[in-house]
Amino acid sequence: MDALQSSKLSDGIDAPLWMFWKRRRYVLVMMTFLGCTVMYTMRVAMSIAIVAMTENRTISLENGTVGYEQAFDWSSPIRGHVLSSFFYGYMLTQVPAGILANRFGATNVNNRMGITAVLTLLTPLCACAGFGWLIANRVLQGMAQGVCIPSIHTGWSKWAPPSERSRMVLFTFAGVFVGTIISMLLTGVVSNLWGWQSAFYIFGSIGCVWFVAWFLTVRPTPEKDPFITIKEKDFILQSLGITEGESDKYKHPWKGILTSKAVYAIIVAGFCQNWGFYNMMTQLPTFLKEALHFEVQATGSISALPYLAMGITLSIAGYLADWFQIKGIMTTTQVRRNFNCLSFLTQAIFMTVGAFILKPIPTIACITLAVSMGAFAWSGYAVNHLDLSPKSAGVMMGITNTVSTLAGIIAPVVTGSLTTHNRHDEWRQVFYITAVVNVIGLVVYWCWASGELQPWSLEVQERNRVCESGEKQEKKGYENRLSIVD
Repeated sequence: MDALQSSKLSDGIDAPLWMFWKRRRYVLVMMTFLGCTVMYTMRVAMSIAIVAMTENRTISLENGTVGYEQAFDWSSPIRGHVLSSFFYGYMLTQVPAGILANRFGATNVNNRMGITAVLTLLTPLCACAGFGWLIANRVLQGMAQGVCIPSIHTGWSKWAPPSERSRMVLFTFAGVFVGTIISMLLTGVVSNLWGWQSAFYIFGSIGCVWFVAWFLTVRPTPEKDPFITIKEKDFILQSLGITEGESDKYKHPWKGILTSKAVYAIIVAGFCQNWGFYNMMTQLPTFLKEALHFEVQATGSISALPYLAMGITLSIAGYLADWFQIKGIMTTTQVRRNFNCLSFLTQAIFMTVGAFILKPIPTIACITLAVSMGAFAWSGYAVNHLDLSPKSAGVMMGITNTVSTLAGIIAPVVTGSLTTHNRHDEWRQVFYITAVVNVIGLVVYWCWASGELQPWSLEVQERNRVCESGEKQEKKGYENRLSIVD
């Protein structure tokens, strides 16, 4: 069922949308939003804290003179490796997470967030123990967080009606930017007040609280949720074309996935979008301090501006994407393609202009506009997996995120290598490279993207349905033979 047909159905709940607790699918939206928020507070904290960890601090020496010292004497390339090490682990668990979430339930796999919270609490201890311990901690955090996004996508394949898909998915992902904002704003402040360690203790503790709340309130499917109304459950299942009691067993169409141009369009778009996103997330505080000469406390609040703008834009983009489909103004393919490519084009333009000017206020404005327009890309490629094959959405998201994570590994290292002296011409190269990557993503996605349910997905669904029907008939025949014997 497409978005237009789904919009004609009703969940039978007479309550305004803002009363999210009245609808169980919206409770899931809120919990995943909070989960993404907490996840990114823990992830981004290092990007701000590393500035405080490596800055020169004034100290009074025994002879009465004033000197300087650093908590950690790390060069720019070493800082780049610390920031990118998270992604070494992150990319390892993406595809397995999609497979396991489909088999054991997204909520069970997503429990790994609790591990991330504990590792965040241990980050200061590992940093003081040695560089190797910190890298190991960051890699393990990446592995634990790597399961989350594919698991969430698998959950939406069972909970999100097509007419609400873009809004629900993008509201969830808004937590990414809210978490980034919170972390960028607070990490600098608390590092200044209580030391760089305090941010990890605060965000790790909040992560533990969220984990307990998630475990108590969320269920993997509408059918297994004891608190859902019958009407809402029927509305969701009917919208998704699922029969109650249908088996969760599903053989993924690997050949179709790995040979589909539409899937590769998503993969390339994800890599290109995340090149700029991860580069700004990890390197923007350093850029503001070293190239534009802001104070550490100011770098956090200014770095948060682009993500505040993106969080706002994301909600607008999600609403517009669903609205254009529900009103029949655009097909799903047109929405995904137009939104995604508009985003890449404007990001490339603003990055180029910002690099050319490279003055505090105009450059920050250009970065803010570029990052905020990334929201429209998320309305394209980030939701697209659910269009092509809902039951394999988690696996495809895992593949996309695995490749996208390479951007998180490569971009900070490239930036660190290019900006060893923090000269303006070095940072211009970083911005120009990001603009070129965006143009590549634009061209590939425009040529190959699709928003339609793929033939290879339909074929496998039908085959699984036939097999399941045969198993039921065989079981029924066996039970009949037993009754005759008795």
